Amino acid sequence: MGAGSSPCASCKLLRRRCAKDCIFAPYFPPDDPHKFAIVHKIFGASNVSKMLQELPLDQRPDAVNSMVYEASARMRDPVYGCVGAITFLQNQVSRLEMQLAAAQAEILSFQMQQQAAPASFPMTQMNQYDQNLVFLSNADSFNSVDGSPEVEDYCSLWS
Repeated sequence: MGAGSSPCASCKLLRRRCAKDCIFAPYFPPDDPHKFAIVHKIFGASNVSKMLQELPLDQRPDAVNSMVYEASARMRDPVYGCVGAITFLQNQVSRLEMQLAAAQAEILSFQMQQQAAPASFPMTQMNQYDQNLVFLSNADSFNSVDGSPEVEDYCSLWS
């Protein structure tokens, strides 16, 4: 805490003077008092202080974030805490993986049906373009002597 600035959230909540070397000050700023209040309610200020003192400086921000997350989860679900949230998410991933596998199997089934379909579809189920192609392939047997149109006449219909 610098001269003239307000005490950190923990010192404010605990109603004590915020020292220059306050262990809480870097992690619990005065503008976010709710963050320390939750952690204090679940873990206690003394335990949080001990945990932070045992950690190297570079690991403390992550530890504080973890404590805030766990404390928030414990407030929402006092029995399971963050384990309940993790279990819920794992179950959701499993359900989505099963749905994905079912969708992929259905796609594969449709693809296999499409590969087998052209030989077994009757003329009525073919689209108009495919029917015209079949008709054109048989048009070679037509000749212009009997008044039937030439193959080129059919081709000009689609160009």
